[in-house]
Order: sequence, then C-alpha cells, then structure tokens
Amino acid sequence: MIQEEIGPFIKALNESLTSGSLIRLGVMHKRDKTKELTSVTAKLIKIKEGIRLSFVYRYPTKDVTKNHIIEECGNIVKLLLLNDFQQAELYTSEFNYFLTIQKNDFVVIRKKKSAVVEVPNLAHDREKERFIKPQNNDYLFELGITNAEGQVKTSMNDKFRQINKYIEIIDGIMKQINFNNDVKVVDMGSGKGYLTFALYDYLINNLKIKAVINGIEQREELVDQCNALAVKNNFDKLSFIKGSIQDVMLKDIDVLIALHACDTATDDAISRGIKSNAKLIICAPCCHKQLRKDMHPSDDLNYLNQYGILKERQAEMLTDAIRALFLEAFGYQTKVFEFIDTEHTPKNVMIVGIKQDQAIVPNDKFIQQIANLKKMYGIEKHYLEELLG
Repeated sequence: MIQEEIGPFIKALNESLTSGSLIRLGVMHKRDKTKELTSVTAKLIKIKEGIRLSFVYRYPTKDVTKNHIIEECGNIVKLLLLNDFQQAELYTSEFNYFLTIQKNDFVVIRKKKSAVVEVPNLAHDREKERFIKPQNNDYLFELGITNAEGQVKTSMNDKFRQINKYIEIIDGIMKQINFNNDVKVVDMGSGKGYLTFALYDYLINNLKIKAVINGIEQREELVDQCNALAVKNNFDKLSFIKGSIQDVMLKDIDVLIALHACDTATDDAISRGIKSNAKLIICAPCCHKQLRKDMHPSDDLNYLNQYGILKERQAEMLTDAIRALFLEAFGYQTKVFEFIDTEHTPKNVMIVGIKQDQAIVPNDKFIQQIANLKKMYGIEKHYLEELLG
C-alpha cells in the first residue's frame, strides 16, 4: 500500500524534526488539477511558544501560513501525499530525500548526501539589518525613541521605521552622486530633528562623507534643543538655525531636503534648491491646498470634483506631477515614489531630483507638458511657477 511505501520518507522527516536538522520541506505536483492548493512548503522556526514547523500553503491568489507542533507534522505530510500531491522534497543538514508517486501509486524515494552541513537558523523574526541601530546611539535616547537599555519604545516603532526607511533611501541616492568636496546639506523644516540627527550619523559615521548639515526650523525652542543635543553628542558639523525656507541665509547648498513641508512650503524648498544649483533635492510634500481650490476642469474630469476625497487626491497628484516636471525642466532626473507604507504615515510620497545638466533656462518640452496639465484642469498658476519666474 502507498501508505507503507511513503513510510521511510515520513520517518526521515520525523527524525529531522526531532534532531532539528530540517532545512526545508516541499510538497508539490498536485493530483487533482482542478484544486486550488498548488504546493506546500515548510521550515523550522522558533517562536514564543517553542519550536514549530511553519507550513506555507500556496494558492493562486494567496499564501496561508500555519505553524504546527512537531508531533503532528509527520501525519500532516502523510495526508498531503495520500490525498493531494505526488512529489515531496526533504532537505536536511545530513541528507536530502526526494519522493515521487508514479502511476499505479508506485513510490520512488531517492536519498542523497546533503551539501549543507550547518544547522538551520530557527529565528522566526530575525532582526532586520538596519542602517540606524538603536543600541549605543545616545541621540536616539535623548530624542525619546529608545529607552536607557537601547530598545525602541513601543510608541516610537513607527518613527524608528520611518528613520531607517529614510536613511535607506538616502544611502541609495548618495551613492549615485559624485561629491568632490565637503557636502553641504540643508534640512528645511527640521522640527525635532529625528531625521536630521540620523542623517548626520549615517553620512559621517557610516558613509564617512565629510558633511556639514544645517537644520532650518522656525520654532526657537526646537532650535535650541537640537543645538544642545548636537553639542552633547559631539556632532560638531551639525547645527540648527532659526528661520524659514523662504528667507534663511545660506551660502551654498549641495543637498536640499524638505520633508513634510506644508502646502507651498515644498515649492519654496524646490525653488531654493534649483536656484542654488543643488546636486540633490529631496522633498516629501504635505497638505496640497493651493491647486485644490483652483482646479476647474471643463470636460468629464469635472465629474471627479463632485467627490471631496477624489478632488483632494487629484490635487495631490497634479501638484506633485507639476513639481516633478519643473525639476525635469531644470536638468534634474526626477523620481516620485512611496516613502514609507501608509500604515505608518499617510504622507508617504517622496520627490527626488538628481542634477544631470546645468540648465540655465528651462527645457521647453517639460514647460509645454506643464502647460497642458494646467489647461486640462483649468489652472491659472502653480505657485512654483511664480517662484521660478
């Protein structure tokens, strides 16, 4: 009987589970082609309740994960082979086993010496490799992100993820640009300094870039707090200045950053970056109000304006599309993408412009595209257009 013939395979599985030598299990090649379950894979994991074999049941449109205690796994796999599948693969640190159920339920089992000799890692939620680590970073404790033991506070998990996502993006972008001298970075609207301190830490201590960073913030109490924290952590090339994006006095800018600058403040930042000939401009816009009240499309697009939420989203997309086109017009290779998942922050669009050529006057092709969009939506002026003349 087939149940007896698959017995050696199930025995090998149980032994690998007992010894902890199992690396991976796979069950595939379904008997009934009309059934939705396409395959099953499994691996050992260690969770709070103990060692489990984690099964992933694969369907055409979804995967379902179930963790089973060791004692019941042999029987689960046996039933899968008897009822659903004709092939199975068992990889361990000692031997690999390959089972095939042929016509007339004839079972073939092959055994091969494993090329892998190390015991598999059972960590279920291995700590993700992070650009900014919570341990031994005093500024994270001072900013209230970690506790005294260097552990991220539960209430600050989203902020910590945002910081690391931000630095991950910066890491990828900075490596595309050749900075010949010291890099002068300006963070417009630095607020409490979460991202500004992390950026300084990463550029100076990880990438070993000679960077000078200025955080610009209108609230004097935050400027004083951040400057005191920079001194306390010996971040001697980091300082904070009281001022606004429009009027703060800055001599040179290589990298201009403006995250969550409200409404037209993002346009002020882009304008300053373009006029300063910055090599890199990074913005995460917020509160797209200016175009929302000026949008009056004359064709069928006007039907969308009947619904407030759709009009709001149109205004966001249109505003940021025009911003990206202006950057392109002035010689910037521009990307617009999601900054961080919406479950962590609803303001999740980032606009990045990398300087490609020294355009003195804007490229007519992109200016025409902007004009077409304005005409389509019945818009007279975009604020950035006024700033750039």
